[in-house]
Amino acid sequence: MWLDRLSGHSTPAATPSASPPPPASRSYSPAPRRQSNLAPPSSAQRPGFNPRSSSLSLISNDSTTSLLSSSRRQNGSGLKQSITVVDAPDPLEVLERLLGSEGKENASSKSVNGASAGKKALDFEHEAELDFDGLSLQEIVEGLPCKEKHVYTTQTTEEFEKDKDKFEDLHKSIRACDDVLNSVEINLTSFQNDLAAVSTEIETLQARSTALSIRLENRKVVENGLGPIVEEISVSPAVVRKIVDGAIDEAWVRALAEVEKRSKAMDSKSKEHSNVKGISDLKPLVENLIKKALERIRDFLVQQIKALRSPNINAQIIQQQHFIRYKDLYAFLHKHHPKLGEEIGQAYMNTMRWYFLNQFTRYKMALEKAKLHILDKHDVLGQDDGTRKSTILSGAKSTGPPHDAFNLGRRIDLLKTSNQTALSSFLAEEDKSTHYLEFPFRNFNLALVDNASAEYSFLTSFFSPALSYATISRHFNYIFEPTFALGQTLTKSLVNETYDCLGLLLCVRLNQHLAFELQRRKIPAVDGYINGTGMLLWPRFQKVMDQHCESVRAVTNSIPTRKPSASGQAKQSAAPHFMTQRFGQFIQGILALSAEAGDDEPVSTSLIRLRSEIEAFLTKTSKSIGDSRKRERFLYNNYSLILTIIGDLEGKLALEQQEHFEGLKKAFGE
Repeated sequence: MWLDRLSGHSTPAATPSASPPPPASRSYSPAPRRQSNLAPPSSAQRPGFNPRSSSLSLISNDSTTSLLSSSRRQNGSGLKQSITVVDAPDPLEVLERLLGSEGKENASSKSVNGASAGKKALDFEHEAELDFDGLSLQEIVEGLPCKEKHVYTTQTTEEFEKDKDKFEDLHKSIRACDDVLNSVEINLTSFQNDLAAVSTEIETLQARSTALSIRLENRKVVENGLGPIVEEISVSPAVVRKIVDGAIDEAWVRALAEVEKRSKAMDSKSKEHSNVKGISDLKPLVENLIKKALERIRDFLVQQIKALRSPNINAQIIQQQHFIRYKDLYAFLHKHHPKLGEEIGQAYMNTMRWYFLNQFTRYKMALEKAKLHILDKHDVLGQDDGTRKSTILSGAKSTGPPHDAFNLGRRIDLLKTSNQTALSSFLAEEDKSTHYLEFPFRNFNLALVDNASAEYSFLTSFFSPALSYATISRHFNYIFEPTFALGQTLTKSLVNETYDCLGLLLCVRLNQHLAFELQRRKIPAVDGYINGTGMLLWPRFQKVMDQHCESVRAVTNSIPTRKPSASGQAKQSAAPHFMTQRFGQFIQGILALSAEAGDDEPVSTSLIRLRSEIEAFLTKTSKSIGDSRKRERFLYNNYSLILTIIGDLEGKLALEQQEHFEGLKKAFGE
């Protein structure tokens, strides 16, 4: 049975080149052989499986097997052929003959096979086809070293059945290996396919990476070019939300400055790049945002202007906390909507015009309630007992203490005080003391100058640089025009009927001090009011000085020219005249108030004129004294008294007067 299977496998193994069958030493499984599916699809074949030699094989000569294998590789392929050779010799005989069993052949095997001489010749012919490097099998065998010869016996059925389980186990192992190899082949094929897919994907990713790198570089180039422009003209959503819905505070002002910055940039870019679509698309949105900002600014400023009209409101608090704090709002409004800006400015000016006029009208009424000393035409140098008369008259009109119209006293403290705060209207109404005319003048004008300075500073801070300084000055004059008129009305009411020459000069010095303060504060807009006030004071001062001169002249003219009798001369005294005392105190006050006076003032001229009238009065009075020595003594005492009163004063005008009276004193003292 085993021999039949060997012969069965040898029959189809013949090739067209008549290659010998596979050697009998290869052991096969009893199961039919099937083609393996593990071969790769390529033309390269997997190396053949080397079967292990079975102990049941009829042939165990390894050398012969290797010779047969080399003969197969030399003569042809080992693949199965489907061609059947009809005249092929018996393979068993060829095997026995190749393996050296010819020398042991017996007659019975030859007779059974019935081989003829022609058939032998054919066997040798096949034998001759085998290439053994010029050696015959017999020579090869003889040349090999002596080995122990094996005796081959035919395998019986019992022996085959005994080894059947081993072969079946071997067959199962082979099939299991075949299945494992088939699974491995499938996995390798799948892995190969997956690897090819991964390779394709890697190539795709590489291509995409290259494309993305190019796009990134292009984007960077574009971003470097457009980034600054986009950053310069774009407005963030946070800024838009703040402008539209946020409360107006410092953050709102910063957002408005951001919008203004973007608007300027967009205007410049639209001029440079008029064909850029992004600018044309964004410009209407920015314009709408600016309109919304203008609307909110208008409402905010109108609300603050209305607050200025509230009763008992302090305008400067609202100005500092709501106007100056957000002064950029008006600049933005005036720039983007000049007409609306002018309307808001006009509304503010009308409101402040009413505010200051109302406030200072109330203040003027409060100051008018204060008690003042009344100095009339009886309070002049030439009036006899002028102090008594003025006291009586003032007592009838006021309840204040008696006053001295020719003595400056502590009235000069108003110029030297460091308190530059005006008296409040409430305190002015509650004040029960009696004052001179400089008291209401100083308080009203000090309050007016302070408010005017604050308002001018506010106007220049709030409306500039939107408006020029000339325009701001016109607005200031419009606001304070009725208030300045009110102040001049108060000044007129104080000085028109008074004969208080020292009070008038004191008001002049207060007015000059206010002018110096305005120069120091750099408020030129109030100069017109200060100059107008000075034009009201100086003429009245000169007129009052003229009244003093006229009064002295009238007294001089009333002195009798005839000499008194002897008894009358005896009664005459060389003591200074009471008018000399009054004149000395009067010019002492004028010189004290003129310590820093300029040469262009009318004080010096008026004082010289009054001094001449006094000298004429004293000279004519001395002529009524018969004794010449007594007459000179009288003049000496009068001039000495005047010099004593003004001797400690300073100033150019005081020095001139001191020199003059010193000369007269020396002239009559000798």
